[in-house]
Amino acid sequence: MRICALTLEHYRNIQQAEFLPGPELTVICGPNGQGKTNLLEAVWLMTGAKSFRTARDADLIQRGQPFALLNGHTQSDEGVDSRIQLTVGAAGSSRPGRCARRNGVDVGRASALAGTFTAVVFEPGHLNLVKGGPEVRRRFLDAALCQLYPGYLTTWRRYNRLLTQKNALLKHYHRTPGASEMLDAFDADLARQGQELTARRAEYMGRLVPFTQHNYAQISRNSEELAIRFLPSSGPQGLAARLLEARSADLRAGYSTVGPHREDFEILLAGQPARLFASQGQQRSVVLSLKLAEASCAQQVTGEHPVMLLDDVLSELDATRQEYLLTRMQGKQTIVTACDSSLFHKTQGSMVCMEQGRLRVL
Repeated sequence: MRICALTLEHYRNIQQAEFLPGPELTVICGPNGQGKTNLLEAVWLMTGAKSFRTARDADLIQRGQPFALLNGHTQSDEGVDSRIQLTVGAAGSSRPGRCARRNGVDVGRASALAGTFTAVVFEPGHLNLVKGGPEVRRRFLDAALCQLYPGYLTTWRRYNRLLTQKNALLKHYHRTPGASEMLDAFDADLARQGQELTARRAEYMGRLVPFTQHNYAQISRNSEELAIRFLPSSGPQGLAARLLEARSADLRAGYSTVGPHREDFEILLAGQPARLFASQGQQRSVVLSLKLAEASCAQQVTGEHPVMLLDDVLSELDATRQEYLLTRMQGKQTIVTACDSSLFHKTQGSMVCMEQGRLRVL
């Protein structure tokens, strides 16, 4: 999988630009605040996923403009071309939010692009995967699964809509006629949608863990054993039974205490919880292993190696981990942002410079 070209109009601080990345390594260099990450983010949006930086589509539009426009040309490993057009409309416009066209056909919401173009993004916030809260690790799983299985996003949205409705009911339970029957109905639907999410996450973890362990063994030179344990919400009795058991706790708390929205996975090094005992170097090795494993899983499921998008992460890695990462990227399209271009002087690839939203080939 590769992106051959991307044109941008009125995207964040980029008024207009044409990006032609090389077939393997492309480095986007320049000082902070010039638009390097904006360009990388625009490539990521071709996957149909939301931004890895903001939840607000309005943030993607250049100030004072009614919309942003992205036109991408992607190509599969088998040579199949796709033309993707993404329009980000401001609130109040005729088509607010992110709308997409694929090969000239209107596909509606951008999420319908899932599976057309696959990418894996690695940005500094991912270094919180080890010591951050469970929500960081859930986002990691959900972002990967939404690309690989378009139906997963639909189920995830249904589950979260039901969860919001149930939580609103729990807050006003004692003032709502028929609240008990309504909770029964919500829990029945939540159990169906939630069980599907948990099953898909568990299956994905089964693919991810062996790749991650192999990567970590190479990086750490087998200095300690890595283990990852998925912590599902339902257990052997199923989610419906767990929701019923938790009814009293939910009423006391005023929100749903059980379900995929509370799931997590535990990372262990030499049998000890990494979030408590891992050094900074170990944390970086674990996260690097996870992100490379994510790419391997995508290739295993789709038959296409995803494009790797690395947002200023090499500065967070020591020389050994930098070399390992770049070695693993050989023969695959990789787009990197960096303030210090000297890290790449010994590598083969293309280099462009971003200055105040303007792109210049070096």
